[in-house]
Amino acid sequence: MQIVDVNYDVAKKLLDERRSADFSVKFGQDSTYRQQFGLGDAVEVTIWEAPPAALFGTPGGVAEIGNGRGMTLPDQVVDSSGNITVPFAGPVRAAGRTPDELQRDIATKLRGIAHDPQVLVRLSKNATSYVTVVGDVVSSTRVPLTPHGERLLDALASAGGVREAVDKVTIQLTRNNVVASLPLENVIRDTSQNVPLHAGDVVTALFQPYSFTALGAAGKNQEVNFEAQGITLAQAIARAGGLQDSRADAQGVFVFRFEKPDALTWPDSPVRTTPDGKVPVVYRINLRDPNTFFVAQSFMMNNNDVLYVSNAPVAELQKFLNLVFSVAYPVVNSVNAFK
Repeated sequence: MQIVDVNYDVAKKLLDERRSADFSVKFGQDSTYRQQFGLGDAVEVTIWEAPPAALFGTPGGVAEIGNGRGMTLPDQVVDSSGNITVPFAGPVRAAGRTPDELQRDIATKLRGIAHDPQVLVRLSKNATSYVTVVGDVVSSTRVPLTPHGERLLDALASAGGVREAVDKVTIQLTRNNVVASLPLENVIRDTSQNVPLHAGDVVTALFQPYSFTALGAAGKNQEVNFEAQGITLAQAIARAGGLQDSRADAQGVFVFRFEKPDALTWPDSPVRTTPDGKVPVVYRINLRDPNTFFVAQSFMMNNNDVLYVSNAPVAELQKFLNLVFSVAYPVVNSVNAFK
């Protein structure tokens, strides 16, 4: 267990750690949409030949440019090998290719077979370029991506929005092996967090009221809920009813929390961790120091934190005396009554 005295440096380091989890930091702001075909996509291929057309310039061709005729092939589904099949060209790699790249590949394979072939490729059925939206939304859905460059809030709007109050919802964005979460209110308030989406992203709306537990000589001992965007230590103490004047030790306010191993530079080494890799930490706050009240306004509470206010030494003495008197008074009263 690590015991850490809360000061400006500690509060700033923890705050910077929170900001490093922002969507804009994790996923960037690249809004360039690059359509790539994937397994299961249906591709429409149209091929033109310059006159005199031989292979694709049949009278039944569906397209015509100048004196050249063209033919639109039946939709080709990208197979499990990532290929489509084009007459006279054979299997052509389509998975991971853009329309422009696939057009060039087909034209290259037909060169010398067809007469000056020109190729147009179009996605006719989208099976891979989409974002999945699930969780506490009105309707879970898959949102197809377009060159417009859909962003996070666009996907949520396509799903009908969230079902709970905005300040109670956390948004989780999963991209490949990267997972990050932010309060929805932060995404709405800070436009830089409304990041562009990529094919395969999963957007999850989570309704999970955050809470901390207040114990000891706080004004009330109970679990206290707070908003997804978070509250500071100063707000947490206020919501817990403050400190009991007759019992509390203002120098002995503690926050118990599990932190990531790299959250801070720990005072004790080696660092012991829990089975899931977290470090048990006790943050110690001295409210007799006026500077601490300013630090408490930037020290953010985490979900499942435990806020403990210890008893003052005089309160422990008072409890002992009360115990002694509770035993002594009945004895004295009994003796006086006997006399």
